[in-house]
Amino acid sequence: MKSKLFLAAATMVALLSAFIAVNQIKSASPASGHEDNKFGQFEAVPLEDAIGPESFAFDPHGGGPYTGVSDGRIIRWQQDQRRWINFATASPQRDGCEGPQDHDQTEHICGRPLGLRFKTSTGDLYVADAYMGLLVVGAGGGMATKLATQAQGIPFGFTNSLDIDQRNGAVYFTDSSSQYPRRSHISVILSGDKTGRLMKYDPETKQVTVLLNDLSFPNGVLLSENSDYILVAETSRCRVIRYWLETSKAGTHEVFAQLPGFPDNLSWSPRGGFWVAIHSRRGRILEWVLSYPWIGNSLLKLPLDIMKAYSYLAKWRGSGLAMRISEQGEMLEIFENESGIRWRSMAEVQEKDGTLWIGSISMPFAGKYKIETSF
Repeated sequence: MKSKLFLAAATMVALLSAFIAVNQIKSASPASGHEDNKFGQFEAVPLEDAIGPESFAFDPHGGGPYTGVSDGRIIRWQQDQRRWINFATASPQRDGCEGPQDHDQTEHICGRPLGLRFKTSTGDLYVADAYMGLLVVGAGGGMATKLATQAQGIPFGFTNSLDIDQRNGAVYFTDSSSQYPRRSHISVILSGDKTGRLMKYDPETKQVTVLLNDLSFPNGVLLSENSDYILVAETSRCRVIRYWLETSKAGTHEVFAQLPGFPDNLSWSPRGGFWVAIHSRRGRILEWVLSYPWIGNSLLKLPLDIMKAYSYLAKWRGSGLAMRISEQGEMLEIFENESGIRWRSMAEVQEKDGTLWIGSISMPFAGKYKIETSF
């Protein structure tokens, strides 16, 4: 056991060295200019006393975007006032939630809204909150109402993303792990955890059905246009899978796309295909670590705070990226800022009215890029 712990410690040192080396190479190289050649000028839309605009949603009237932030609020961008305004809260417990403190220590009390989606016929906003479960907020905002917190007797541990079948109101959503909470999301990957689930909430019966078990960090979900299948980002395996809801393949799933990094949220593009935000690339050293689960589990047993170590690495790591992929699984476009200055990770790319809204789990702002009409 001691030899394994020693190897794990050596691996951590190697990871630190590798990330720093990669950063030094990138810093010495000119930025590729992807964002300048294909997209207009970057605009940061700052938050106030919070970070992490993970996901975006626009209401049935085109208002917004709405996003959830680290202190448990759901806020709405008010374009005419050029500011964010409060729309809803995920938890009734608000004492000590707001302000510039470390929200990781309070998010299990205050809530951490992640996936958002509006039901167009009612204006209700459905929310996947990492700690509070599946929630809904009325069209007027305010306090969220809990819809579900468990399935088959197993509580949700890390409710993450969702999509809605607008025909019947069925909500498809993911629980990334029943073992680790959101604030320990790196442990989900390093441990090889396979307790993630894809589920369906029926608004008529108010019951939750488990569609897929044994998933490795299931994350973003996206329902097809005619609701015959659903795409699911499986973060730890760096891939998108397709689960069939209808046709003769109903109840089966398959690998839809293999990716160069760890995927987060998925969203349709008005120009065709869908965007998959990739939190970070999967380097060779990390790929080696993930190939042997005992290494990751040994790392978790070391006398160190793995999340703090990861936060340190994130400061040196290159930026995240996003890919637009066709419904046939072909790559259509890559969005990447290789300088690593603005984005250390990407959680979502939401395309609306010729603009890309960029989300992150760690940035104190939402990003905006105008799409150039020349391509």
